[in-house]
Amino acid sequence: MVGFSTFVTLLLFLPSLAASLTTDGLALLALKSAISVDPTGALDAWLDSDPDPCGWLGVTCRGGRVTALALSNRSLEGYLPSELSLLSSLQTLSLSHNHLSGPIPTTITALRSLVVLDLSNNNLSGPIPAEIGALGSLSHLDLSSNLLNGSLPPEIAALLQLSGVLNLSCNSFSGQIPPAFGTIPVAVSLDLRQNNLSGEIPQVGSLVNQGPTAFAGNPGLCGFPLKNPCSDGANKQDPNIPLPNPNLNPSSPTSRPIEAEKRLRPAMTVTILAGAVLAAIFSILVLQWQFRRKRAAGELKASTKVKGGSTAVTEHRREGQSEEIYVAVDGRFDLELEELLRASAYVVGKSRSGIVYKVVVGPGSALAVRRLSEAADGEGDGDGDDWRLRRAFESEAAAIGRVSHPNVVSLRAYYYAPDEKLLIYDYVPNGTLQAALHGGQPNPTVPALPWAARLAIVQGVARGLTYLHECGPRKSVHGNIRSSKILLDDELRPYISGFGIARLLSGTQKFTHSGSKKLVAAPGRGPHAAYLAPEARAPGAAATQKGDVYAFGVVVMEVVTGRPAAGCGDGEGELEGWVRRAFGEERPLSEVVDPALLHEVHAKKQVLAVFHVALGCTEPDPEMRPRMRAVVESLDRVGSAR
Repeated sequence: MVGFSTFVTLLLFLPSLAASLTTDGLALLALKSAISVDPTGALDAWLDSDPDPCGWLGVTCRGGRVTALALSNRSLEGYLPSELSLLSSLQTLSLSHNHLSGPIPTTITALRSLVVLDLSNNNLSGPIPAEIGALGSLSHLDLSSNLLNGSLPPEIAALLQLSGVLNLSCNSFSGQIPPAFGTIPVAVSLDLRQNNLSGEIPQVGSLVNQGPTAFAGNPGLCGFPLKNPCSDGANKQDPNIPLPNPNLNPSSPTSRPIEAEKRLRPAMTVTILAGAVLAAIFSILVLQWQFRRKRAAGELKASTKVKGGSTAVTEHRREGQSEEIYVAVDGRFDLELEELLRASAYVVGKSRSGIVYKVVVGPGSALAVRRLSEAADGEGDGDGDDWRLRRAFESEAAAIGRVSHPNVVSLRAYYYAPDEKLLIYDYVPNGTLQAALHGGQPNPTVPALPWAARLAIVQGVARGLTYLHECGPRKSVHGNIRSSKILLDDELRPYISGFGIARLLSGTQKFTHSGSKKLVAAPGRGPHAAYLAPEARAPGAAATQKGDVYAFGVVVMEVVTGRPAAGCGDGEGELEGWVRRAFGEERPLSEVVDPALLHEVHAKKQVLAVFHVALGCTEPDPEMRPRMRAVVESLDRVGSAR
């Protein structure tokens, strides 16, 4: 009510002021009156003699109305007056990095035109007004680094226009995460770090796709994606998906949190002390990591930059942490490990080999980080095995890093520690070929791909696979080609992903006495079995280039028919067999091709020619299958034919 009294005083005792200034100007003068300390003089030019506030520092107007108020980093002290609600055309309110205190006034929720609300890095206290859900235009909400408390209002999920930031980190919020938060779009950068939240993270909606960074620093939270299972067994983690470590962070030496020390009493029993230590081990992964990393940042040292061809390798090790290594395989990649680990992360893919995160490292800039499965990493029997495991990982990761082709995803850096292994790639934004053909993330209802785009995609994949087979550093085998491993950018340019993962994991398994290893084909079961060549379906069968050719042929059939590789559940079986039977029975092309392509009659000859390429790639006898170079030549001839 102090702010309201100030406003009434302005109206009653300064009639000339009321007559000259607009309502917006009076509301801003109420804010000026609420500011007790203004060391930079930011508000000195806010004069009651001005006809309007549009020329005042930090104020933006449109059509004579205040639409933006930006006074960040001014060291202002005071409170937020309720009169701010009179700025009915305000779209941006940015008062971050000041020393404002007191509660967030409930009346602020009357700003129905507000798009950006940034009150971060102040001393605001109390709960978030539940009425905040009425701000229907809000797309960016940052209340981080304050003294706010209470529970998270479910009404925040009613902000349907949220598309940028929802940052509530570094406060004192308590209680559980509302399941309604699962309706917040995946594209929103959600940050709930460093609070006192507790309970199981709801496994609903977009919360399932959030990375561990979003929940770090809440010792009472449990469940995926944190490596802190719920003690009551309520966490329904998929056993085939590895549990990730908090913050995408390598584990750090543990020590008891300061808060726990203050609560300890000499009379505690050994049992209670042991429980506290166990709790500290879980919480320390989150609470201490950021601080230890910041201190360690000064201990990082660049040991060498080795240039070979166009690739520069920058290697970082920490003092006293010789088992850890962070290597930038691209000389142009200068992102520090600490920056990577602090960035917001979102789950975009899961498989037996690990979890893939989209990591936002800056405005419009993102990376893809693959955390390798701990189950697949293997463990050594001692220091000797640990050294061999690390050297094997470095060797295989370096080989992946040397691959450079326009149709293969580029590895930018990698991180190795005994219990954490990360591969950092360029992020390809438009999802997978599988999603483009059959629906799914990020666009479940994308329009059908035109024939020209489909042909260009299979040509690009063929060129990338040819490079891996014949021109790469090791003339390698991919071993896991399928439509979900082919990424598309905004121009529908294809990129082969997942190259080298199978070999890398096989290379870091526990070493046998002979030290031998073999790249084994993916297990011959489940929906992915449809991509396996007949000879690769036997247990322990080795992955081969001919197997890659077969899998590529199945992908081409997917592209042309629009049907999934495993079939449509209509009793026709796998796609390869269905297509082969259709051609053997001489069915009309209209019964086999994707119905979305039927109107492109001009492409009939090209479609038929591509079908024959796919049939040649999927010959049952591997010796009858062409090499990928011949496949590229055949597809190029198809593309040049009219």
